[in-house]
Amino acid sequence: MRGSDTMSDSGAALAWLVIRQDDNGNRYRVGRYATEDEARKIAEGLDVHGHEQLYWVERMDRRARP
Repeated sequence: MRGSDTMSDSGAALAWLVIRQDDNGNRYRVGRYATEDEARKIAEGLDVHGHEQLYWVERMDRRARP
């Protein structure tokens, strides 16, 4: 059984989020990543598609629940 959603199978914290905002202003969490660099690479890769969505990276607040 898996533990907390903030952990991967290896036990590393997934503190970096990629967020998507569509052209209607709706925001969605795309994924959670262990490092800021990894999250930025994902966001940049999604951003090159040229759609009207915005992608950015945020650090998850430790106090917030997913």
